[in-house]
Amino acid sequence: MPAGARLLPMLLLGIAGSLAAARPARAELVVFDDGRVVKAAGYQVLDDELEIRLPGGGSYRVDLSRIDRIVDDEVVVDTVAVEERGFPKAAAYDLSYSAARKPLFGSTYDALIEREAKRWNVDASFVSALIRAESNYEPRAVSRKGARGLMQLMPATARRLSVSRPFDPAANVSGGVRYLRELLDRYGDRPDLVLAAYNAGEGAVASYGGVPPYRETLAYVQRILGWWQPAELSAAR
Repeated sequence: MPAGARLLPMLLLGIAGSLAAARPARAELVVFDDGRVVKAAGYQVLDDELEIRLPGGGSYRVDLSRIDRIVDDEVVVDTVAVEERGFPKAAAYDLSYSAARKPLFGSTYDALIEREAKRWNVDASFVSALIRAESNYEPRAVSRKGARGLMQLMPATARRLSVSRPFDPAANVSGGVRYLRELLDRYGDRPDLVLAAYNAGEGAVASYGGVPPYRETLAYVQRILGWWQPAELSAAR
């Protein structure tokens, strides 16, 4: 078994341990497209607006296109200061496109995933695992946060990526894989950080120096890496 593949279970155990050791403190983190973060008592998507409920009472509405992402269930780690979670620094994983690494689930979108993964030089099996977590391959999926399509692009992200038809599978996957390429360029061959940034935002990864201790994000990273592991990935370079 490749050295990199042997380290994947270590990552999953570490994330699971973080989930078990954390004390949940309920919060919704609303991240605006200018990087501003608001802690909310709750929220609701109303057509093209987001109603943000304030912890002290009251609410206000903003254009949904101003929202970069929403992260549920912030977690504060009790036992230790927030520390970097993920692969040991010595382990690098090749997340570039390889014809040998196919989409994992035999969906009707495999050819599209393969094409866009090759175009943007991203591992197709990694893309397929992320799509399963985001939308379970439902092209018209809309989350309660307002994210849309196969790769669940928020309106602000879709606009930045020039995706004008988020429910069109080709446009959505092209934009989503392009965004993954941007994250790979930023984080190198660290799939845990790429996934954390896709879910919680690059600002959260920067603030915590690694995977942020949000229950939703920790579970998200764990779930996708669990699916991705059978791909027999080799250590890079």
